[in-house]
Amino acid sequence: MHSFTGEAGKRLDHFLQEKLSEFSRSRIQSWIKEGRVQVNGSAAKSSLVLHGGEAIEVSPAGLPPLKATPEDLPVEVLYEDASLIAVNKPAGLAVHAGAGLHEGTLVNRLVHRFGALSQLGGEMRPGIVHRLDKDTSGVLLVARTDSAHRALAAQFAGRTVEKIYLALVHGNVRADFGRITKPIARDPVRRTRMTARLESGREALTEYRVRKRFEKFTFLEVRIGTGRTHQIRVHLASIGHPVAGDRVYGAPPAARLFLHAFRIGFVSPATGEKVTVEAPLPPALEDWLAGL
Repeated sequence: MHSFTGEAGKRLDHFLQEKLSEFSRSRIQSWIKEGRVQVNGSAAKSSLVLHGGEAIEVSPAGLPPLKATPEDLPVEVLYEDASLIAVNKPAGLAVHAGAGLHEGTLVNRLVHRFGALSQLGGEMRPGIVHRLDKDTSGVLLVARTDSAHRALAAQFAGRTVEKIYLALVHGNVRADFGRITKPIARDPVRRTRMTARLESGREALTEYRVRKRFEKFTFLEVRIGTGRTHQIRVHLASIGHPVAGDRVYGAPPAARLFLHAFRIGFVSPATGEKVTVEAPLPPALEDWLAGL
């Protein structure tokens, strides 16, 4: 049970969000709807504007069960603390359920391994703060609590998270360093694709540097300042250098996509310390490079 004194001019749900910041907005609103919030002894609506001095009592409900089905499959943990887990996602594994996909995802594995995770992403996406494409491997952060989820989301939104990828692209990238700032939008013709050919779209920033040159390929280190859908794939294809294996954006077929989330740097909500986590290049990609 939590007890508060109302403050004048604030909506009930906004007031409780400030006082109970460890809980999500949707959870607090569900408690209000369930009558678990009493104002001067009576149930009230979320939109109630407080006059000040009200006696507010909150009786929290237990955490709702996770709806994503647990699956006993391996999860490679690279780092963990009280607020989050950093995992190494293999290529070919979807992060969470989507259209026509209800099992066999990373989330199913995480729920089995760790049980309770942040609920801010919804019942089918517990813990998921950001995403990697199904065919991209590498470091992914997972929030254990709602407050950690909120703190990490703020870092992503504020663009203070360091995100470094490794990519093999077709052709000879002339400049040793480059910067791509074309906006990214949904392709109006092929809705499963994105495009950087339109003048409109969401702001996007991709920077790259050449790590190694081959006869028909260039190996890049890529830093992204934003996290748009398919951003690296779209941006590199837009300058004539699609990622190897990326058939969606013009590359010939290959065993897999050569795109790997190599490093992520962030501040841990649990410790307040800067953390950098790296996922080594998968053996299949190391072999691909060696074969060049």
